[in-house]
Amino acid sequence: MKILRLNHLKPLPYGTEEALNRLRINLGFCGDRFKKITITSSTPNEGKSFVATHLWRMLAEAGHSVALVDADTRKSMMRSRYQITAEEENFLGITHYLAGVARIDDVVYETNLPDAYLVPTSYTVLNPAVLLEHPRFAALLKELAVHFDYVLVDTPPLSSVADANLVAAQCDGALLVVRSGVTPRSLIASSLKQLERSGCELMGVVLNRVEAKSSPYYYKYSKYGYYNHYDSETKGS
Repeated sequence: MKILRLNHLKPLPYGTEEALNRLRINLGFCGDRFKKITITSSTPNEGKSFVATHLWRMLAEAGHSVALVDADTRKSMMRSRYQITAEEENFLGITHYLAGVARIDDVVYETNLPDAYLVPTSYTVLNPAVLLEHPRFAALLKELAVHFDYVLVDTPPLSSVADANLVAAQCDGALLVVRSGVTPRSLIASSLKQLERSGCELMGVVLNRVEAKSSPYYYKYSKYGYYNHYDSETKGS
């Protein structure tokens, strides 16, 4: 299997790392029925890709085999943000598979993180909804769920395009990332309704970029799930 390298995955501040670790632990408490998990947000720049990438890393470090699917094929940030490189400059990705020009084995890569596998977006497309509606996408997630403990899927924001709903419909559960003090409540409510209509169960809400005062992080439970409050050092994620 070919290898992708993430060359710019920086260590996190202690408070942020600890909050994500609690999220990882509570993910395990949700039970085995949640294997295919979509990580999304209501709007851009809320930190969903940041949460997806570091949760993926931490699950792998804890001994789980985990695959991360970059399904944000309109505007993927992972390749540039984490400086992903491969032996081949133009490597195959999820769009090649969905277009029928590659097999599943061709687009699942080992990485320089042990037990952390990646299905990347190698190039962006303007209208991936048709590809995501194809049975090949459901088949990809189903096959990955057979071989991995967890399958995490990073998607576009729910309010922007239909892609996230199409992904959610094929997943067992969802984590909704919300930017503290920025995301309007009306948009959050709309996102929750969209996830409900897709048939994807809400597992929790991650509150990102909280301005910590007396403590770098804190943690609580609400009717919508587990809220993880990351300190302000995660800005830019």
